[in-house]
Amino acid sequence: MKIIEALKKTKDLQRKADDIRSKLKEFCADLDLETPAYETPERQTKQIAEWLQSHSDILKEVEKLRIAIQKTNLATDVVVEVTDERTVTKSIAAWIHRRKDLAKLEAMAWECLTNRNMRPRNYQNPGSEEVLISNIRKYYNQTERDKMVENFTSEPSRIDAALEIANATTELIMA
Repeated sequence: MKIIEALKKTKDLQRKADDIRSKLKEFCADLDLETPAYETPERQTKQIAEWLQSHSDILKEVEKLRIAIQKTNLATDVVVEVTDERTVTKSIAAWIHRRKDLAKLEAMAWECLTNRNMRPRNYQNPGSEEVLISNIRKYYNQTERDKMVENFTSEPSRIDAALEIANATTELIMA
């Protein structure tokens, strides 16, 4: 089974578990003057027990698939072209973290580098009539800043592309 198949199966199993919980909620009790939805109180009780067992079995399968996905994500390295001139190899798990928030945080750090909305201004030294101009002093390279913001902003889509291929081609590690 490929990673993508396990992800889709997990989602479908969760949908089935939701459906069972909905049925449990609706049919777990009634008034004794009503006819049970499943004909007799005994059959209704048996149906509830079967749903509970089925729900438990589904959750065990979800857990098994999730663990297999995690093992696979930790054990499988993927190469991502992070910029046009550079590739990086990391585990799928590491790329997921980069995709989730770390690349965005890197971009945010570079975006903090601004002129802080300062403008050059005139000033005079005490005791002097000469007017001087105070200019902005930046402690970073603007070209490098712009390049890094672009790289980190586009990194998630580059990761997505590589992970889509990995998810479709990588066999799940079951055990």
